[in-house]
Amino acid sequence: MSHILSKHRAAALVGAAVIAGAACLPFAINSSSAFAAPSDTGGILAASGSFASIVDADKPAVVTVTTTMKATDVSADQESPMDEQFRQFFEDQGIPLPHPAPQHRGSEHAMALGSGFIISSDGVIVTNNHVIDNAVDIKVTLDDGTELPAKLIGTDPKSDIAVLKIQAGKPLQTIAWGDSDKLKLGDQILAIGNPFGIGTTVTAGIVSARGRDLHSGPYDDFIQIDAPINHGNSGGPLVDREGNVVGINTAIYSPNGGSVGVGFAIPSDEAKAIVAKLQKDGSIDHGYLGVQIQPVTKDVADAVGLAKIGGALVAAVTADTPAARAGLKSGDIITAVGSETVKTPKDLSRLVADLSPGAKESVSVWRDGKTIDLAVTVGGNENTQKQAAAESPGSESQSAGQPSLGIGLADLTPDVRQQLDLPRSVSGAVVANVNPDKAAAAAGIQSGDVIVSVNDKSVHNARDVKAAVAEAGKAGRKSVLLLIERDGNKTFVAVPFAAS
Repeated sequence: MSHILSKHRAAALVGAAVIAGAACLPFAINSSSAFAAPSDTGGILAASGSFASIVDADKPAVVTVTTTMKATDVSADQESPMDEQFRQFFEDQGIPLPHPAPQHRGSEHAMALGSGFIISSDGVIVTNNHVIDNAVDIKVTLDDGTELPAKLIGTDPKSDIAVLKIQAGKPLQTIAWGDSDKLKLGDQILAIGNPFGIGTTVTAGIVSARGRDLHSGPYDDFIQIDAPINHGNSGGPLVDREGNVVGINTAIYSPNGGSVGVGFAIPSDEAKAIVAKLQKDGSIDHGYLGVQIQPVTKDVADAVGLAKIGGALVAAVTADTPAARAGLKSGDIITAVGSETVKTPKDLSRLVADLSPGAKESVSVWRDGKTIDLAVTVGGNENTQKQAAAESPGSESQSAGQPSLGIGLADLTPDVRQQLDLPRSVSGAVVANVNPDKAAAAAGIQSGDVIVSVNDKSVHNARDVKAAVAEAGKAGRKSVLLLIERDGNKTFVAVPFAAS
């Protein structure tokens, strides 16, 4: 199970409860998928409001997943990569996230448990990747107490989905997939799993929100629920009033590590295709493009002459990647991949992640006041690479161009380069001072920032910056787009003229 602290103290990812002393292993996100026959629950609740018919139908298909891992793999003072992404998300918003205290174990192995559910009568089970990650042995306990060894069929760390298979010697009861897209705020839901290892438990609540993005990966589209979910619920199903799976219980936001009514689940519609691929191939090689991106704001759109806000602004292109080979450039705004429109960086991230390596796609970009199409051969997303369209480093900071924007500029002298630790390859003008009442300050420009381009045109000194900003003003632009280098990271910043 993962720990993340809330505004007052903490938020926690719902993961596997570790059964090594009183230990609790940090874990991360879940997802699931597959296909099974619908369960017969009568479709609606009884007049009394009882959930008994749903529980009777679904509970036998919910299992406990117990894994044995080397103690070094579950050390409490080490966090999973997914945990670290959630931790970073909250810390970026000023929420302190204390790390779990180190724990001591007397054996070479530790056990952890999570939840899962059966999607086909021959024993195919969906759970989370983090529940079985680094396991040397996996066992599944059925609702009737039968314990069986499980075989790992496939896993995808990026979506945190794993598929297991057991041999029960008889047909097993299953849960059918529901349609998470039909969920509305206020709809009733049930969460089923094995919190804290106490046994299968059912909790009820409603859908509190849709489309929550916790910045953990390209598939973030969480359902927020108020049904209590706790450590060990990870991988368990979230079911609707018909008893069908509409989500995978995943995370909680809490001041104390326990449930306070803010939980998150991955939509079932998002997981089905992933599970199908895992059942077929055992793994998924996600598409990789090789760009760092950031949102297109109104000021950015005004600066580049884009009629409406939308797309993903390319802040940087990694050398020797599919994007570089296709001719994508820093400053391009990606507006479509194939026939799919890109409205936000998240759209691009998901579209690219869903592509198969080797696939050939057309990428539409806005460049120099017009749309052009580039042919891209998608690459594979290896563990050492950032996600195909991960957001660019640093914040969506801002920049400046000349004193009228509220900044003072200076050339990059040898002394300035040494002070800022800038390599010879960086050219531009350094921001010497910022007027706190002007547009550049409001945009986030700081003294020491280096402006390396203005409206996608490289600049070499302060004079170039001033000339480029003046040219943009004469051309009728409402804002100017600057590429800023700060602490080794490059970020586009749009500064509106009207606010100067």
